Amino acid sequence: MYNANNLGLLLTLDELILQCKKQSAKAQGELYKRYSSTLFSICLRYSPNYAEAEDSLQDAFLTIFKKIEQFKDKGSFEGWMKRITVNTVLQKYRKQRVFDIVKEEHLEDGEEEIEDTNIPLDFLLKIIQELPHRYRLVFTMYVMDGYSHKEIAEMLGISDGTSKSNLARARGILKTKIENYNTVTKA
Repeated sequence: MYNANNLGLLLTLDELILQCKKQSAKAQGELYKRYSSTLFSICLRYSPNYAEAEDSLQDAFLTIFKKIEQFKDKGSFEGWMKRITVNTVLQKYRKQRVFDIVKEEHLEDGEEEIEDTNIPLDFLLKIIQELPHRYRLVFTMYVMDGYSHKEIAEMLGISDGTSKSNLARARGILKTKIENYNTVTKA
């Protein structure tokens, strides 16, 4: 709950949203405290490094505060903020045109078979973070966030085939790195 002005007044999420719509700096600060870690994890998944993820988080919150009037209590407020966050990060990459150099190749969208081992989570996150921007974005959107190739294509301004190709390449890179890890740890 939110303690407004240290007066002991506890605000529900609806009341907090209302205060943010009135541009209350304290309410905005509390909203940031409540959701920054959740939204930062999204930024980190889509960004090449920690610093860019931090910048994207700040940009996302600026957009959230600017557009909070548009939230009409339909659906989840957290879901609404997550969509804004994903779109904020993707906008940076659209401006950088990281997809222009990718040639469309029709690759099978098959699952890469990886030997079942106990891979540390920090290693998995590290190798996903190391993927080239375009591969990481498509991989994250498809595998981690559940978007379809059609949705990814629309959001990134690419074709379905390019989305599939980028996913296949990302999986191939990850498979190789995991196999190398498994070889080293078994030795």
